[in-house]
Amino acid sequence: MKPPLLLIGQGSHDDAGSAEFGRFVHRLRCRLDQTAAEVSGGYLKQANPRLSDSVANLVARGHHRLVALPLSLNRAPDEFPAAMALEQERHPTLMYDTGRPLGPDPRVLALLAERLDEAVADLAPTGPLRLVTDDEDEPISAAETAIVLVGEGSTDPAANAEVHRVSRLFWETHGYDYMTVETAFVSLTPPGVPGGLERCRRLGARRVIVLPYLLFAGGMLERVWAQALAYGAGHPELDIRCAEVIGDCEALADVVIERYEEALVFGA
Repeated sequence: MKPPLLLIGQGSHDDAGSAEFGRFVHRLRCRLDQTAAEVSGGYLKQANPRLSDSVANLVARGHHRLVALPLSLNRAPDEFPAAMALEQERHPTLMYDTGRPLGPDPRVLALLAERLDEAVADLAPTGPLRLVTDDEDEPISAAETAIVLVGEGSTDPAANAEVHRVSRLFWETHGYDYMTVETAFVSLTPPGVPGGLERCRRLGARRVIVLPYLLFAGGMLERVWAQALAYGAGHPELDIRCAEVIGDCEALADVVIERYEEALVFGA
């Protein structure tokens, strides 16, 4: 039997994000059941199940080696090494290999492109936030449309630089027809969403699509939408659309499974 996969979330008081995390863990559990590998999930803080409880359950079932994969598009959370070291103190026989973060995998960029296309097509009438002018008859071309890719934001300059790198990679691989792909952050570091939108407006964009570089819906996405809504209220001439997050899906599961198998090979 292969070592179990332990997905590790940052954790928050956000029920929507926790629910989607749970659904994704279930999806992977169904997928990896075919290879006789257990899948569990735990949070570093604030939400349940806690990492400590998930590890304790795995050890109680006889697992003393596992693959720990921080469910993150960027680098592992700062708390991750200390949290796993604490678990090894509690369970001296525990060994673990660490899976790489998910982004910017080409399949993650492709999922972002799908969310962008959905926002352009406006497929869901009750879905993403849409702020438009009264005159919707005049077509707006891709060359007049800018994209603002929005990451969470960090106090770590290297983590923020990685989001800028993703913006460039996305423009090179999926957004070359658009005016530009700018970078913004939800919090902790500038520019915020309004700053990204303002840059696009000054560049002459008639439409801006806000593209969250986030895994799951929840409070973080709501903050993105709220910032876009507040900016749009003061700039009615600008067509602003907000795409959905990457979300729980088979393509994302493919990336996680590859990271799991990769960790098994390098940890052998």
